[in-house]
Amino acid sequence: MIALLLCAASLACVESRPVEGEAPSLLPEGREFRLVWHDEFSGDGLDMSKWSFRTNFWGKRASWFAAPEDGAVEVRDGTARLKVVRRADGSYCSPQLQTGALVWDDLAPGHSGKGALKWPFPKRSPAKFMHRFGYWECRARLQEKPGWWSAFWLQSPDQGATVDPRRSGIEADIMESFEPGRYIVHAFHYNGYGADYKRFNAQRAPYTPGADSAFKVSYPIALGEFHTFGLLWEPDGYTVFVDGRQSGFKVGGKGDEAVSHAEQFMLVSTEIKGFRGTGAPAKEFGEAYSAGDSFVVDFVRVFDLAR
Repeated sequence: MIALLLCAASLACVESRPVEGEAPSLLPEGREFRLVWHDEFSGDGLDMSKWSFRTNFWGKRASWFAAPEDGAVEVRDGTARLKVVRRADGSYCSPQLQTGALVWDDLAPGHSGKGALKWPFPKRSPAKFMHRFGYWECRARLQEKPGWWSAFWLQSPDQGATVDPRRSGIEADIMESFEPGRYIVHAFHYNGYGADYKRFNAQRAPYTPGADSAFKVSYPIALGEFHTFGLLWEPDGYTVFVDGRQSGFKVGGKGDEAVSHAEQFMLVSTEIKGFRGTGAPAKEFGEAYSAGDSFVVDFVRVFDLAR
């Protein structure tokens, strides 16, 4: 019943068409918005002035993250299709697209990419888009086969640099789908990923420290259809929306909850299960690749709060 736990003052959305000829946005009612960034994927290739590929992980080259030359992103029919690709050497990869970068996204000059990130840290690649507050929206059709997952989320370049999340940012997982036809609770993570790490979720589902039980709670969503996921990020809290309806509570102001006041970048990403921990795909992965599955993104938009 957690999926139905909406506060009495929960918000609805109204349809708006900020981009002529494109699918509508679903914007929270009672507010005014101004479009400040968007990608409708209307060209014949990925707009590299807007997106970069995440190819490293904790200072090492992550072979399971696709690079531009892998051809794992196909732009056609007004959509970006994120796919699993098998390289000539037999390895598999899938793409993680982002508009900014963390320290682990760049390797220091002369670094082989095979060892852990060491001092001196590399010079950061310049962000292509970062923003603070507003409404962040993605319309997408989720993957339909097991063995990999998709996500729409935000990170900060300074994630974990301090234990002040207002200053250093919060990872905001607006949508994550680990299984076909389901998405998990909307989770927020801050203070890095070590001893000071903290987290909360929009459903305020309890969890046991050291366990991921609450964050494995998931909800059904129709396969084969486009769905719209949005995050209203205000100075006093976060509110998540799925298909124009508030999902969970407005969070950020209770207990260990917190709100970023730092500029952040966004990611539209996929990942093959198993590679990160074992170096081999999960046993159910083969079906996803053989079926030619894809995570299809219709648009990504960011709005400022006009009032």
